[in-house]
Amino acid sequence: MNRFVIVCLAVVMLLFTACGQSEADLKETSMEQTGVSALTPKNEKEEARDMVDKMKVQIGEYIFTATLEKNEASSQLVEMMNKEPIVLAMDDYSGFEKVGSLGKTLSRSDKQTVTQSGDIVLYNGNNIVLFYGSNSWSYTRLGKIDDPTNLEKALGSGSVTVTLSVDN
Repeated sequence: MNRFVIVCLAVVMLLFTACGQSEADLKETSMEQTGVSALTPKNEKEEARDMVDKMKVQIGEYIFTATLEKNEASSQLVEMMNKEPIVLAMDDYSGFEKVGSLGKTLSRSDKQTVTQSGDIVLYNGNNIVLFYGSNSWSYTRLGKIDDPTNLEKALGSGSVTVTLSVDN
């Protein structure tokens, strides 16, 4: 009798585990088959923001292209640039970076970072830092200039005006 009960329980358990998909799996499969996305639809502004992965960095007559990071701070920066180009008065700091106040605080996801020439980061949530040398600190990465050749020359010594804009 005990053997019969054990065999019956084993068969019932096997049936339950082999029955198929969970309700969530069935819903996802059904949505895939009908072409409906399980994700919340994005509005046009979010989609446009997600499509931008480059920005222009103009320093005097020099124009550089930078690839943007995929994070909230970069998305917020793109939103600002979509309204109008961002003009920053940047000052030299320690002979390896230029720092300029953004005038607005962006979302931070600071991580200990070793920077290189061409890195563009957010410092303290409201300062843009453009590196022409190297440093190690906690920053939120915003992007990187694709080809930093002549970047140090463009930045020169002392203060400089830098314009950031969407690269269409």
